[in-house]
Amino acid sequence: MYTYLLNYNKRTLKAYQQLISAKNEAALIDTKNPFLNIGVMDPTIGTTNQGDYIIKDSVIKQLGSIFPESFLTYYPSQLHRGVDTLLQQRKTEEVLFVAGTNLLSSNMDNYYQWKVGPLDAAFLKNKYVLFGVGWWQYQPLPNKYTRWLYKSLLSTKYYHAVRDSYTQKQLQDSGIKNVLNTTCPTLWSLTPDRCQAIPTRKADDVVTTLTFYHQNKEKDKQLIDSLLRSYNYVYLWIQGTHDLNYLHELGYRNEERIRLVEPSLAAFDSVLQQDNVEYLGTRLHAGVRALQHGKRTLIVAVDNRALEISKDTNLNVIPRSEVEQMEDFIRNEYRTAIRLPQDTIDFWKNQFKQ
Repeated sequence: MYTYLLNYNKRTLKAYQQLISAKNEAALIDTKNPFLNIGVMDPTIGTTNQGDYIIKDSVIKQLGSIFPESFLTYYPSQLHRGVDTLLQQRKTEEVLFVAGTNLLSSNMDNYYQWKVGPLDAAFLKNKYVLFGVGWWQYQPLPNKYTRWLYKSLLSTKYYHAVRDSYTQKQLQDSGIKNVLNTTCPTLWSLTPDRCQAIPTRKADDVVTTLTFYHQNKEKDKQLIDSLLRSYNYVYLWIQGTHDLNYLHELGYRNEERIRLVEPSLAAFDSVLQQDNVEYLGTRLHAGVRALQHGKRTLIVAVDNRALEISKDTNLNVIPRSEVEQMEDFIRNEYRTAIRLPQDTIDFWKNQFKQ
């Protein structure tokens, strides 16, 4: 399979070489233009996960601070693009930032949330810069095709920013050495002063989340039951398409103290702006959004993402297998103290200003 794909890649590169060469004149960058063209591979286009909007919001704020006078153009990262789009990206975008989420995997010939392949390698060689991207799951080292693809796509000029040490090591062991662990850009605003302002004692109400695609009915029911015992009202943000169905499968259909929050970031923000509410749930970026709003937070990890970020940043995370630990958080004081690799973040940002 790998041999076939690699041979296909070579044929594809040769077939498009003439077409790309014909476009070289249009592809020249106007060095007299102070307004750069910046492409963003947008995880929210076609998404069914509202958490992607939380990632995009932080990515765009950070890119705005790095490139305040630039044009930002958005392209889908999780949907396939045609040749016309690739040509536009080649001739107009000076750099393409891949905006977060767990897009990387070890077998891009089989599982690839990031919809890239041989055509991207032909049209956009070494033009992509990772920004807050993570690995899909714990996996072995990338296979031969995946290593070829990453080396063809990822910039050799700029350092890449990934969200945890595991992702950094996977890339470095695959031959991508220019990669930094800056943690997720959604955390970058959580300075010591902002963390110190977050309440330390339990709130009266709680907002929670479920993760329909990583189910554990016993542990998730234990989570909801505990929240109902401990808080006046439990707000459930419907972050994913089947979260409500999953709640019903757990046996909660007419519980009057569970208040549903519609699947939009604006609706979630509205709940987080209320007084005396905190977050305790299974969705990573819902918890980070709560921290951005200055809310006491505990994330119950259902996969590797929150656990790996927690190792690096002291994000308040427990594995779902140990969900009973949430009782300690609910009953006792907790002081938020996010550790940011600030020097690494600053280095990554400043490379674009030289």
